Parts: sequence; C-alpha cells; structure tokens
Amino acid sequence: ARKYVAQQVAPRFHDKLLDGLQRLKLADLLRRKNPYLFKAKAVNSAPDLIKRLLDAYLSSKEETIFGDFLEALAIHVCAEAFGGRKSNAEGIDLEFERNDRRYIVAIKSGPNWGNSQQIKRMQANFNQARKIAGKSVSVEAINGCCYGRDANSHKGGYVKLCGQDFWALVSGVDDFYQLIVEPLGHDAKRRTDEFEHKYAAVINRFSQEFISDYCDAQGNIDWSKLLKFNSGRAAN
Repeated sequence: ARKYVAQQVAPRFHDKLLDGLQRLKLADLLRRKNPYLFKAKAVNSAPDLIKRLLDAYLSSKEETIFGDFLEALAIHVCAEAFGGRKSNAEGIDLEFERNDRRYIVAIKSGPNWGNSQQIKRMQANFNQARKIAGKSVSVEAINGCCYGRDANSHKGGYVKLCGQDFWALVSGVDDFYQLIVEPLGHDAKRRTDEFEHKYAAVINRFSQEFISDYCDAQGNIDWSKLLKFNSGRAAN
C-alpha cells in the first residue's frame, strides 16, 4: 500500500491538479464565482481578484481530485486485503466479504459530505444493493469517510465509519490511517515547486487578460462589465 501511495499520488493528484490549472480559461474562472462577494470585500486590484478567484477554484478542485485518489486507494487496499472490488451497483463504490459478511461501501472524503436528499439517495442505493444480493446474504452497508470522526456511527440502515475506523475496516490493520501519511509526501517538494511556478504564470497571464477586458482606462475594475459577463441575460 505504501508503494501504491508513493507511485499514484503524483499521477492521480499532482498531475491532475496541474493539468486542470493549465487547461483553465479566464472566462471559465469568472463564470464560476460570485462577483458580488468580491465587490463586497472591496477587492479593487485585478491581480488580487484573480488570485482570490483562482485560490477558491483550486481549493474546490483539490478536494475533488484528492477525494478520488483516496477512494482509489481504499479500493486498492481492500483488494489486497480481502479481495475487494469496485462495485457495479449504483452509488456503491466498493464491496467485499469479510468474516462471512458482505460489505457494501459508499466512500466519501470526509464526514460532512452531503445534504439530507443526498443521504436519502445513498440509503436508497444501499437498500437496492441489499435486494440484489438477496436475503440469503448478510449485508452490511457502510458510509466510509476517509478522514474525520463521527460520534454516532449507527445511522439506522447503515453504519458510518470515519478516519481510523474506515481504514481499519478496508485494510484489516488498525493503525493503517497512520501508515499512508509518510508516502503521501513522496516527491511532494518538487511537485509543489513545479505547481507554484505554473500557478504564478497563470496569475500573471489572467491578470493581464483581465485588465485588458475588464478594467477602464484608469485601471479600475469595471464591475458593471464584469457583472454583465457573469450574470447578464444571454443574447438570443
């Protein structure tokens, strides 16, 4: 598992994040975020606005990409430990057998991942997977969260396991959650330096483009023009 983490953290996280940054267009960035918020914060510098928009975008992107990496890691670890496999059932990420019981797992990054409707949908997916398995199979439904804690694991119809408890379930090793920390740092310094270099270039490029398109002759941000691009009625 340590080897897998060290080998896969670059292509599954660092490279994907860098690729997403380099593919990003200023127009996409400006459409994704709330311009009223930044006006209310009195952001008047074009480079400052671009940096804030980009940081907000990257923070969300990082969570998604790293969440996908952790899900892939959990499936890999469980495959080695218990013959776990990616499930074909809707909304179920992992299934495996352990101690004469079949576990069906919906993997999430952290414990605070969804609203009430999303949780109901997950429960419906668990119920459907149980029906497919049949009454003769003892099925345990798990909402597995890769980090965090939850004081009440028994939710009625499924069990929520977070952090140490989740990784112990899929690996069979009680302190496995600690073992994956060190290899996550493999080549991280070089990767971070490379990212920061490309990040700075994007800030400069987007700032220049933004000033050209959304600042007046005095260099002030033309909020009316920016709002029209972000929120104005589309032309027929």
